[in-house]
Amino acid sequence: MLISSSGFSKVKDSVKKTILFGNEPTPELIAILTVYFVQGILGLARLAVSFFLKDELGLSPAQVSALFGIVAIPWVIKPVFGFISDGLPIFGYRRRPYLILSGLLGTLSWISLATVVNNSWTATIAIASSSLSVAVSDVIVDSLVVERARAESQEKAGSLQSLCWGASAIGSLLTAYLSGLLLEHFSNRTVFFITAAFPLIVSGVAWLIAESPITRDSREKNNSANNNLQDDSTKNSKDVLSVGQQVKQLRQAIGQKAIWLPTAFLFIWQATPTSDSAFFFFTTNELHFEPEFLGRVRLVTSIASLVGIWIFQRFLKTVPFRVIFGWSTVISAVLGMSMLLLVTHTNRSLGIDDHWFSLGDSLILTVMGQIAYMPVLILAARLCPPGIEATLFALLMSVSNMAGLVSHELGAGLTHLLGVTETNFDNLWLLVVISNLSTLLPLPFLNWLPAANSQNQNPSNSNGLESVSPAVGIDSAGTHHHGSQLVPELMPD
Repeated sequence: MLISSSGFSKVKDSVKKTILFGNEPTPELIAILTVYFVQGILGLARLAVSFFLKDELGLSPAQVSALFGIVAIPWVIKPVFGFISDGLPIFGYRRRPYLILSGLLGTLSWISLATVVNNSWTATIAIASSSLSVAVSDVIVDSLVVERARAESQEKAGSLQSLCWGASAIGSLLTAYLSGLLLEHFSNRTVFFITAAFPLIVSGVAWLIAESPITRDSREKNNSANNNLQDDSTKNSKDVLSVGQQVKQLRQAIGQKAIWLPTAFLFIWQATPTSDSAFFFFTTNELHFEPEFLGRVRLVTSIASLVGIWIFQRFLKTVPFRVIFGWSTVISAVLGMSMLLLVTHTNRSLGIDDHWFSLGDSLILTVMGQIAYMPVLILAARLCPPGIEATLFALLMSVSNMAGLVSHELGAGLTHLLGVTETNFDNLWLLVVISNLSTLLPLPFLNWLPAANSQNQNPSNSNGLESVSPAVGIDSAGTHHHGSQLVPELMPD
């Protein structure tokens, strides 16, 4: 019996060290990771959404790109959800009820897509509602992880972040191939019905969140302590800040040059136009890739995402931000030009089949994009003071999502101007060139990022805000051509 107990203990310690990066497997951690896992598994409907818009609703590449820009709005206004969650508890709870409601909204959105949606306007509303569901749950789990990140030791810095990314990537991995395979045997609407079940998991695990109800006494105590808020490093994170207090802390943080300069860089880095929607039409209408093969591509990119996380966690998490962003941007731009070989069918002259070429290209670009995006979350997580975790992190990440929205709208405009349609791809090569060259535009502004000797310092400390370890949840989303994040499960591959 002693040997058995010892063996179990060793297995538990091994799992904790190798799989959970040293984090204790508490019910609450499992609940948080489950939410990220569901965000990844919702990718089951990604291809179904793309084919639904293209085939059943008859939208053009420019229209699809514009629609994805619109449904990204919930991710842009995430600070609103942060304000609501931090300042307006439901029955005394700031986190649990919002997770429950977000799951219910997601289920209703997918059911509507499976039943009553029959035009572009209702499709936009339903997809935007699904996007809203994921955005709200994302704000909540982000705040939960930021709160718990303060207890991290320096040795474990970034472990929760990588763990959350991994949970989402695993969810995406499990459904990647199925997303295409199901479309070989079932209709788009049937896939939507299946997907509708997963948001309910978020509502279910919300009950595992360890949260004490907010009392009137804690509100009054917190209001009276407003003037000493920044100096109280032992403040209970369960206290609720008034809207005025939240705004005051946000103004203090955002007003710092060390915060808004990196944020401005990230916006420029991710706001360049994308050719993703046009390329999806090219692969399905011109190259005649079947849903099952596109599922394989999603499987490969999901694996590549995990590889990118591992490479960053193992080798690059101590590398200066400027180095990571600089090299990843240049390498991704160069490798992105390889799409020209596929667009012009040059790969066939080289004896490389379209399918194999597409798989290899997706694999490499996804790894680079994942590596490049990890520092975004680390940088943002360091800026969150206690009491407004959901609000400030959501505000910082909404800048990233706004950039993604701009990227898709610029891509839609370019696609229309160049005359790229569902059947005419004569100028797709030019769209690819412009999109890839534009990713180099942020390079002159690399000095806006923290220098190597200062990136490990929390800029909030200059105003007395509490330091936060670089660990937080992910902004759930699909990978843009240079690694930006937007609306996860709704982007065409």
